[in-house]
Amino acid sequence: MNIYFANDLFNDGTRMYNEHVVRTIENELLDKVSVYLPQRNLGINDKNAYADSRMIAEADYTELKKSDLLIAVLDNNDFGVGVEIGIAYEAGIPIIGLFTDVRQQGGNNPDKIKALTEIGENQIAYVNLMGVGIIKNNGIIVNNLSSLIKEIERVGDI
Repeated sequence: MNIYFANDLFNDGTRMYNEHVVRTIENELLDKVSVYLPQRNLGINDKNAYADSRMIAEADYTELKKSDLLIAVLDNNDFGVGVEIGIAYEAGIPIIGLFTDVRQQGGNNPDKIKALTEIGENQIAYVNLMGVGIIKNNGIIVNNLSSLIKEIERVGDI
């Protein structure tokens, strides 16, 4: 199964997180999956070199269209991830959204709910609802790595 992993890749924190998640997938599912992680494609993502927008778009679009599954990290509201979700949806590629934002916890806490009415006090995570709907129409959203692995296995019949 070919998997495309979509997330922000522009700082050490997200790059390390991406590597951690992808290595976990690769270690858990061994030779059953091949994961494309755009930051590993140095032809377009060696930031000491140069790749223009068309080169990046073509390389990632080609890999996404070859994929059997898109994993889209929703924690950063990244524009590129949104584009990748749209392409996957239009192509009929199943999507697993990974939304790990810890502000999801305590969503039924009455003080948090009350704070929603105060400007600047929203303590509950937001994710774009159009993106959520598109993912749910062609996949599922999970909130942790073990659930992600289970869904990959289910979608890929592994």
